[in-house]
Amino acid sequence: MTISLPVLSARRSSSRQRLTRPWRLVLLALPLLLAPRGGSAQGAAATWGEVARILQTPAVATGGYQRFNFPRRDVTMRMGDVTVSPMLALGGWAGFSGEPSDAMLMGDLVVTRDELQPVLAELARQEIGVTSIHNHLAGESPSITYIHFHGEGDAVTLARRLDRAVALTKAPRPVTSSAPPPVTIDTALVHRTMGVTGRASGAVSQLAFQLVPGTVTMHGKVLVPALAYGSPVNIQMVDATRAVATGDFAVGEHHVDPVVRALATNGITATAVHSHLVGESPRIYYIHFWADGALPEVLKGLRAAVDAGR
Repeated sequence: MTISLPVLSARRSSSRQRLTRPWRLVLLALPLLLAPRGGSAQGAAATWGEVARILQTPAVATGGYQRFNFPRRDVTMRMGDVTVSPMLALGGWAGFSGEPSDAMLMGDLVVTRDELQPVLAELARQEIGVTSIHNHLAGESPSITYIHFHGEGDAVTLARRLDRAVALTKAPRPVTSSAPPPVTIDTALVHRTMGVTGRASGAVSQLAFQLVPGTVTMHGKVLVPALAYGSPVNIQMVDATRAVATGDFAVGEHHVDPVVRALATNGITATAVHSHLVGESPRIYYIHFWADGALPEVLKGLRAAVDAGR
C-alpha cells in the first residue's frame, strides 16, 4: 500500500508548526492501514470453535469443509449375526462449507423409529431443510432411519438450530475421544486393493472416493464434493476370516446400473438407490450396499463397483 504525505517546507516544519487536522488524522490512521490483516483466519477459527461448543463435538477440518460427528454409540445394531460398529454405519454428522458468516450446512442424522417424528418436527421449527429420509441398510435391527438436511446462513446460528434437533435423539454428547483401539484389519491389503489410503480404528477401515467429475451446483451454489457427494466405504472385520462392508457410491445417472451390476456380480447387495440432495445439477444418485464374506473377496467386489462408477 502506498500512501502520499504532504511535503512541508523548511519554514513550516518547525516543531512549533502544527499539521492541519486532516493530515493529523491520516497519520493517526497509519498504524491501522499498515497493520497485517490476520483477523479473518482467527475469526474463522473462533467461529468453528463456537460451533463445536454448541454441538458438543470436536471440529474436524477435512475435504474442504468443517465436520462435526455424532456417532450413535448408544445403539447396538445387528445385521444377522453381526454386531455393527458405530464407525461402520451409525455415524451421524454435520458439515459446514464456505465462510462462517455465509455457510452451507449439510449432514446426516441417524435416528431410531421413536426419534424420527420429533426430530423432523424440530428441524421444521428451526427452518433446516430436509432433503431426504430413508434407509441405508436392509434388515438391520433395530430399524434405523437416516435424515439428510441442508441449511444456509450464519454458521453459529445454524449450529444452535441444529443442536435443538440433535438434542431430541439419544446420541451421546458431549462426544468424547479416547485412545483408539489397536488396528486389527489388514490396512495394507485394503489400501492396495482399493487404490486409496484411509483411516482405521480397531476392526474398521474407512475409505473415501470421489466418483462424480466436474462441478455440481445446488440453488446456484457450487457444492464442496466431499461434503455433498463423496462416496464413503467402510469395512469391518468380524473375525479373522470374515469381513462386512457398507457405505454408498455417489454417481451420475449413467453409472447407476453399471455400479449395481458390479455389486451383484460380486455377491454384494445393493440395499438402496436414492437421492440425498434436492435441486442439484447434474443429478446425483446414491447407491448403498451390504457386503459379507472373506476380506479379499469383499475388497474385490468393492473395487469393481468403484471402477464401474468412474
